[in-house]
Amino acid sequence: MPRSAASALAVPGAGPRLVGVDYGAKRVGIALADPLGLYAHPHDTLSPSEAVDRLRALRDGEGIARVVVGWPLTPDGEEGPATARVRPFLARLRKALPGVPIETYDERDSSARASAALVAGGARHVARRDRGRIDAAAAAVILQDYLDEQVKGDE
Repeated sequence: MPRSAASALAVPGAGPRLVGVDYGAKRVGIALADPLGLYAHPHDTLSPSEAVDRLRALRDGEGIARVVVGWPLTPDGEEGPATARVRPFLARLRKALPGVPIETYDERDSSARASAALVAGGARHVARRDRGRIDAAAAAVILQDYLDEQVKGDE
């Protein structure tokens, strides 16, 4: 019997998950936090429309506590053309996931850091050029930065 997208994402006994998103016009990287909300892990890379459907399935399957979407600020910390390109995706997410908190988080250098982490983790040369893996890893970097900031705020 085929598993649904929601059950494929489910972790037995886990509650709602924190989700990180690295939006791109062609690919959207998705990361999930562990059930305790301590560590982010790359999950998948999909087209923008598939990403919305996958997040809806995750919400319906086990719940989403929060979605953290990378916000591509300029090097000076200002909004620019890249943030304007993310706005319509945010609107689609908010419509598709009513009641789920969705917030933006500074994603500067997340792709470069994700690529460096893949190299440090022993990714083969070909894999390092795999944009899909980099996008999912960038989503994990964004979500991990968010999680780390939450811990610092609790101290």
